[in-house]
Amino acid sequence: MRILNLAQRQHRCSLLTRNRPPNGDINFFESTDGSGCISFQKRTTQQMTTTSLISNQPTQTPARNGSTPLIRLTDVRKIFFTDEVETHAVSGVHLDIRDGEYVSIAGPSGCGKTTLLSILGLLDTPSAGSYALKGTEVATLSFADRARIRNRQIGFIFQSFNLIGDLTVYENVELPLTYCGLSASERKTAVVGALERVGMAHRAKHLPSQLSGGQQQRVAVARALAGKPAILLADEPTGNLDSRNGEAVMDLLKELHADGATICMVTHDERFAGHAERAVHLLDGRVVEDRLAA
Repeated sequence: MRILNLAQRQHRCSLLTRNRPPNGDINFFESTDGSGCISFQKRTTQQMTTTSLISNQPTQTPARNGSTPLIRLTDVRKIFFTDEVETHAVSGVHLDIRDGEYVSIAGPSGCGKTTLLSILGLLDTPSAGSYALKGTEVATLSFADRARIRNRQIGFIFQSFNLIGDLTVYENVELPLTYCGLSASERKTAVVGALERVGMAHRAKHLPSQLSGGQQQRVAVARALAGKPAILLADEPTGNLDSRNGEAVMDLLKELHADGATICMVTHDERFAGHAERAVHLLDGRVVEDRLAA
């Protein structure tokens, strides 16, 4: 990877901003190899339409406080077609997630956990069914609208951390905020607050390579928190950590939930699934159990 100093990175961001097309939005995305990429998208004039609550209530979701779920999936299905093979990755899932809940989604490999998380994170669209986020139907929105909602409403915590190697801890947490239109002072307040919340403010000037795996995951959590999303989606957050660091990250998520964060975590480890207050189990793309923790 070519190493850029801070002045070069600032110049690159300045050029990108000046070259933004008229009526365009800048979106920051993170690839699976940890590198960052920027895309320009023409802003559409069509406004998002807020839908009323879906009438058919999911049968297996326990009753929770509040009237409108933060997330509501109704009969969501995802079918993949490969040559002559038809794979039903998600089959008729009904799921409500309320504001302030901590939900784990568990199940064996190939049961549809990752596909379901991709749908929840607006990284994929269902083949059928309804997905309402904060009362707005999002399953059928355009790519640009889904990207805009994803940048502002959803925080991602990845198994492989996905930190950018030539950026400091501070810059890694700040970068997504740059493309949300926040001022420098607003970004500083958000970054410092997020790093303090995960206990990594003292490492703000370090590079990811100078941190342990557990510390890198804490920075990834801070990056997800900095934009104050409606929900945190964690995809196997302990998958690349040893048991000690894995427990430390789970304790951090538990603290964040106690402070009011809404968390949905995918895991194959039953020990870590037990940290959540509610457990959803998938099998062959279907919800076979949805229960509150004892």
